[in-house]
Amino acid sequence: MEKRMILCLLFGLLWLADLSANDRLDYIARYKDIAIREMERAGIPASIKLAQALLESDAGNSYLARKANNHFGIKCGAAWDGKKFYRLDDDYDDKGNRVKSCFRAYKDAEDSFIAHSEFLRDPAKEYRYGFLFRIDPTDYKRWATGLKKAGYATSATYDQKLIRIIEQYELHQYDLMSGDDLLWPEDRKEEEESPEIAMGIVRLNDVKLILAAEGDTPRKIADRTGVSVSKILRYNEQLGSETAELPDGSRVYLQCKRNFFRGNKTWHYVKEGETMYDISQMYGIKLDKLYWRNMMPMGSEPAVGERVRLRKRTRKESERPKLREEVKPVPEEEKEELDLDDITWPPEEDLFEEEDPFEEPPVKQPENPKPPVVKPDTTGTPPPPKPQDPQPEPEPKIEIYHLVQKGDTLYSLSKRYDTTVEAIKTLNGLSDNLISVGQNLRVQ
Repeated sequence: MEKRMILCLLFGLLWLADLSANDRLDYIARYKDIAIREMERAGIPASIKLAQALLESDAGNSYLARKANNHFGIKCGAAWDGKKFYRLDDDYDDKGNRVKSCFRAYKDAEDSFIAHSEFLRDPAKEYRYGFLFRIDPTDYKRWATGLKKAGYATSATYDQKLIRIIEQYELHQYDLMSGDDLLWPEDRKEEEESPEIAMGIVRLNDVKLILAAEGDTPRKIADRTGVSVSKILRYNEQLGSETAELPDGSRVYLQCKRNFFRGNKTWHYVKEGETMYDISQMYGIKLDKLYWRNMMPMGSEPAVGERVRLRKRTRKESERPKLREEVKPVPEEEKEELDLDDITWPPEEDLFEEEDPFEEPPVKQPENPKPPVVKPDTTGTPPPPKPQDPQPEPEPKIEIYHLVQKGDTLYSLSKRYDTTVEAIKTLNGLSDNLISVGQNLRVQ
């Protein structure tokens, strides 16, 4: 009898283990596409997001996931103004009694996955999680270790748990995928028929915008997109009149720009000819907020080489960008020698270039060359100069370009050409991840 009970118990445990494994596989199949899309949008590896969701929500079976659609155990925090869900967790009052903790509640699981991205890349938490976004997105082990060091969870073995889940279910395969890999033929047809895709509407800083075509005006864009011309003129502070012709390729926002840049970049370094409005359009930040953050008078312009703050606010007058009129102009005869490439830009991302193996080092000249020996002239006719041996010219750098096709992203190109998103942005002078069909990008 006792042996029979033990056998029943063992079979029951095996059945539960099998059920748990099936739950996890079903969970991965259900949410992997969202994780991949979020990886492309926000930069968090799909493997890490899926492993965290599996662990925190018990593959969607936890009470918090079922009742509040919270798959990452994120608490409310002081700034949360959305729906809330209370339950006992690890919070105590001043008398040492357990009290109910406030957790965020979401409309559905996808909202929870998106909120997890925004939680990690929140500018207010950059001091804590910002370093994670400088880690290679395919290095899930360093990401897992980084999350533990940042204190995302209290478990001392949190990183090992994530790594074990990733390797057990081979979640790292999703780090090498892009949004193109998610679309079945019928999905592609639906995407091609999407009005926003057809009109060329994209997002920057979580704001919709469109790139003006040759001959476009605010009125034409309003008619094409259904956004009133008054709103377009308000969102884009210096467009002028509704009939003003716009430069080809200029950004026109169809929604109100943000108060600050939501990406990982904190500073923009001003280049020749750039204005505060240009920077505002480049990053999707309201022009007046950009002036306010940098303690600059409205209408003033920063000098070349100054850094403009994209997030938080400059607190000291001495730290604000120097204005153009405050910088001594370069004399006319020296202007030709001024090259912005000679300015040392404090690197915000990894801007180090690898040594080019195809470029020969310059021939080293002696520091103190000896004067040539002059022989007495015996014929009265100077001898012809001795021809110098020609120096071999450096081999040209091998440059590889890619013509952007529909569906291409910087992330997918970085994987295709074995490089990084930041390297492609640096080679092409891009300040954001926005690329367009037909654009010729240097990738190597």
